[in-house]
Amino acid sequence: MGSTRTPRWPRLGGALATAAAVALLAAGCASGGSSGGAGGVNGSVTIANTSGATWTCGFNPFNPAVLGESFGFAYEPLVYVNALKNAAQTPMLATKTAWSNGFKTLTVTTRQGVKWSDGKPFSADDVVFTFELLKKHAGLDINAVWSSGLQSVTKSGTDQVVFQFKAPSQPYLYYIAGQTPIVPQHIWSTSAVGDPVTYTDSKPVGTGPYKVASCTPQNIQYAANTGFWMKGKPSVKTVNYPAYTDNSPANQDLASGKAQWGGQFIPNIDKYYAARDKAHNHYWAPAVANVSLAFNLKHPVTSDVKVRQALAYAIDRKTVAKVGENGQESGSNQSGIVLPTFQSWFDDALAKQYDYTPNQDKAKQLLASAGYSASKPLKLNVITVSGFTDWDASLQEIKQELAQVGVDLTVQDLAGQTYNTRLYKGDFDLAYISETGGPAPYYEMRQELLSANSAPLGQNATTNYMRFSDPAVDKLLNDYSAASESEQHNIVSQLQKVMLTQVPTIPMTQSAYWFQYSTKSLTGWPTPSNPYALPAPYAIPDNEQVLINLKGK
Repeated sequence: MGSTRTPRWPRLGGALATAAAVALLAAGCASGGSSGGAGGVNGSVTIANTSGATWTCGFNPFNPAVLGESFGFAYEPLVYVNALKNAAQTPMLATKTAWSNGFKTLTVTTRQGVKWSDGKPFSADDVVFTFELLKKHAGLDINAVWSSGLQSVTKSGTDQVVFQFKAPSQPYLYYIAGQTPIVPQHIWSTSAVGDPVTYTDSKPVGTGPYKVASCTPQNIQYAANTGFWMKGKPSVKTVNYPAYTDNSPANQDLASGKAQWGGQFIPNIDKYYAARDKAHNHYWAPAVANVSLAFNLKHPVTSDVKVRQALAYAIDRKTVAKVGENGQESGSNQSGIVLPTFQSWFDDALAKQYDYTPNQDKAKQLLASAGYSASKPLKLNVITVSGFTDWDASLQEIKQELAQVGVDLTVQDLAGQTYNTRLYKGDFDLAYISETGGPAPYYEMRQELLSANSAPLGQNATTNYMRFSDPAVDKLLNDYSAASESEQHNIVSQLQKVMLTQVPTIPMTQSAYWFQYSTKSLTGWPTPSNPYALPAPYAIPDNEQVLINLKGK
């Protein structure tokens, strides 16, 4: 897969994601004009990450479709939360976070001496303003923090911001402090912004390590923010982010050394990439979420649980992973728990009880009970992103396996922006997606199952594209915040049962955060022995941690 996944691309997926998203895009016009050559030689790095579309040159950090081009480059969170290191925190715009009042009150101390890239001072007022902006414009609240229990945000003294919640909300620190970009009040409060939901933000003013130097549909060039608050950083002065619409040219640029930081699927990676420069070309692909076949639960056919269960039994996920992902991703399980990352959360007994071992006979029986047969075959469409070659291969295998039980699946390859629009608005039968997940299984499940993350058909959902809604599940997700560790594990087990019985999605493969990197001219990359951040260029705001740690040789 290649790109920013849902919601943040869809922090998309082919690994959005995304988004993000996924949440998402990346680059490629292989010639790239200003896209630069070998990184580090001139203090630069070039990213090869397939977005499936060209750049829009909009950088609104609350727009899931472009979040990956702004958050981590120009805009920053209050803290960085590492999903690979048990939610370890790194202070960013906040120097301290502290819970009180039974995890109902979060007090954040903002960093002094920080300036926006236009030279204006950053302050606690900007933090309060950002969250009030999300409250006023629900379309900006991509993590549903206000609808999930945030009650008020107020300034205390000169450098503190107090977040008051209706109920215990400890897990929401990840969203409040770690996944919300802070924007400048002196820009976003002006009439020039207009509707902040549709604001393009073509020249973002942020506190982050980079400014947007130039942008074309083919390439974004970022230049180091000379006023960045981290002394001496970033060491790499120029970042080129070409827009690739297909994995192949991105892979070629990585293999040739034209690009140094990759984030997409490379078939036969040892031979095609690593062997090209054994001393310097490396790869790593950790996972904290799944690539899934998502159902539109408002669709008259896929709203039938028997249909969803039938497809779940019909598909051999291990074969899909082997064929589509070249064995570089493992097959997922219907419980939705990423293994081995979150092994301690997996309810093995429950998985065995419902047993989704591939079973074509059972799939046919379920389809027959739903009214489908050889004389009345089930026909469905699935949307995916054009250029995500691994997703294409996976879906072709899925198509063939479903054909064996009488399901006619049509794969619709769409340009990234078209895919996003249809995904967010619920204009699909099935969709191939990948959520962003987080430092525990709860986060991916919250993204997929919380009704507040959904929307009526025709309106943009933030992450719950399936339009799943169940008050009992909402309660479980909300109760998690006040639960003890053992109670949290029990809640996640109950959510696994929802995945096994209601099948809102079919987790297909572990969603690897694809990462290829060259040490020929750059050092400081994250590694399995030093996992200081999710390493893919579309991982946000992890990308900032990578950028500020990179150094040219």
